[in-house]
Amino acid sequence: LSSCRNRLNASREIAPVTLPNCRLIKGIESGSEDIDILPNGLAFISSGLKYPGLKTLAPDKPGEIFLMDLNEDNPRAVELRISRGFDLASFNPHGISTYLDKDDTVYLFVVNHPHQKSTVELFKFVEDDSSLVHLKTIRHQLLNSVNDIVAMGPDSFYATNDHYFSDFPLLFLEMFLGLTWTNVVYYSPKEVKEVAAGFYSANGINISPDRKYIYVADIFDHKVHVLEKHANWNLTHVKMLQLDTLVDNLSIDTHTGDVWMGCHPNGMKLLYNDPENPPASEVLRVQNILLEEPVVTRVYADNGSVLQGTSVASIYERKLLIGTVFHRALYCEL
Repeated sequence: LSSCRNRLNASREIAPVTLPNCRLIKGIESGSEDIDILPNGLAFISSGLKYPGLKTLAPDKPGEIFLMDLNEDNPRAVELRISRGFDLASFNPHGISTYLDKDDTVYLFVVNHPHQKSTVELFKFVEDDSSLVHLKTIRHQLLNSVNDIVAMGPDSFYATNDHYFSDFPLLFLEMFLGLTWTNVVYYSPKEVKEVAAGFYSANGINISPDRKYIYVADIFDHKVHVLEKHANWNLTHVKMLQLDTLVDNLSIDTHTGDVWMGCHPNGMKLLYNDPENPPASEVLRVQNILLEEPVVTRVYADNGSVLQGTSVASIYERKLLIGTVFHRALYCEL
């Protein structure tokens, strides 16, 4: 039991770190689990995740994808329309990733859990009418419990599986026993394979600006793994960074290579979700992750009074978006 408590960081309380210019984003009320920002400042936000064992504030409402243009003076979140023929009623979006093709086509990959199964949905973004055109649904036995993805091409990606078992009692047992049965999978239409394994719960995944390294957050091990990407898409271990928090999603500052992390300081509070003692929020920035001693800065921390259950922090120029599993989202000017 104590090892389970350790994995959840059950006794950790945090000191607040406030940022001066922040506001909650209007219209986002039931989560902003993942955020991906294009080089031109358009930010995609996945909202409405329903996940086994975690609270949801809108159980009957389908998930949504929001768009924010961070070049505007006062950016607001606009819900993107999704093309006909896609089953919106069961849309349950989780991790997302964008891919910008050579012809400037924007593809949006969305991890989806319709009826508690895992799929990856591929959309084309049409900026002129703020819509997503659904291109295809990807299912594969190796993509059994997908949490997050990072796009590698217009129809290829790396994905993390965060559980080995899919039904909740076994899933809880897996965490309780500390099984390291989760992995990273490479998917393309030609080839699907496991490329890294041995994680307690592989969660956020992203890629370095030079496209040489893949970063994977192991949420229950409080670690970020740095893996080298090879020509055959296999990944090999380079190093890991040990932290004192449950790291969820990873975002990359494409200019500096800094890794921004949305974190859960105390996982027990996230599972219990007591309104009197809500899950806290924490944002870390890691500079020079490849060096022996990377610089880790706590950029933001809140005890849950403003923002509960932070899962992601994404930066564009001096603007920071902080998202959550089931709660609101925060826009900050740094």
